[in-house]
Amino acid sequence: MAPLVILISAALRVVGVMELYPLKVFLTVATERSFSRAGEKLLRTQPAISIAIQRLESDLKEKLIDRSGRELLLTDAGRVVLEYARRFQHLESDLDNALRELRDNYAGRVAIGANESTSLYLIQHIEQYRRVFPKIKVQVRRSESSKIPSQLLDGELELGVISYDPGDDHLHSQVIYTDRLTLIVSPKHRFAGRDELSITDLDMETFIAHNVLSPYRELVIREFQRHKVPLNMDVEMPTVETIRRLVQLNEGVAFLPRMCVEQEIKQGLLHEIRVKELSVERKIRLVYPARRALSHAAKAFLDVVKKSGQETEQLQEKA
Repeated sequence: MAPLVILISAALRVVGVMELYPLKVFLTVATERSFSRAGEKLLRTQPAISIAIQRLESDLKEKLIDRSGRELLLTDAGRVVLEYARRFQHLESDLDNALRELRDNYAGRVAIGANESTSLYLIQHIEQYRRVFPKIKVQVRRSESSKIPSQLLDGELELGVISYDPGDDHLHSQVIYTDRLTLIVSPKHRFAGRDELSITDLDMETFIAHNVLSPYRELVIREFQRHKVPLNMDVEMPTVETIRRLVQLNEGVAFLPRMCVEQEIKQGLLHEIRVKELSVERKIRLVYPARRALSHAAKAFLDVVKKSGQETEQLQEKA
């Protein structure tokens, strides 16, 4: 019967999903052992039931029902098709259940693109999301910030986190955090006792720079040039973590997003200093396609972020 199994699969591939109906009719006829009772159950006329069975037999090029006797009997081919019809029925039920779970956010996955620093701003939202939807998988993919908009438009990601306005009508964005750049030094540094400096005080400092291009790196460079102050970026590192460690070791100073060094500042491992001429806000945005439907899981994540933003605004208004 193996060739018949191949024929069934081939026929289904050719006729498409809508042609699963004849299999459902055949399953009902075989279960009820009657064309008329099958018609009653499926709310179809007996001739319509007969035509559906004939069409299935024609597609499979096999006789499925022996109509010669008074009682309805299945042929050998009919018994094989019945087994597969039952499997398709179970698969259809499984599909319905899986889709229902996705709609109700009991299953699924959401893929979010972020770089090393922007992924930190997701932690609070992921915690809230997992508390409400514990069975949804959250996958944060490490992506270059400059490439996230194109990855969203190409469908590689559903959501992305960036620190700049993408300026693209094909993308929507939601501000999820307002951070700032801060100058950090070691507790052993000569400026560790200061809370504020002028940019001109930094002309002799060694800066530990992040060797990833960003609008904020360019802004700092321009500001030093505007004030005609040398910016000595003698050391460049690939990650925020390595920059923090070198600053802690008093090998130089650095400008980093405050969120990335908040814990170290609280623990006294780093000291932050305000630079009068450099007050740089850093708006962190959750970005998503404007003209493509999001999955149920991604929509739910966006709702959690929006609700969190509304609650934050309400708290600020009360304060």
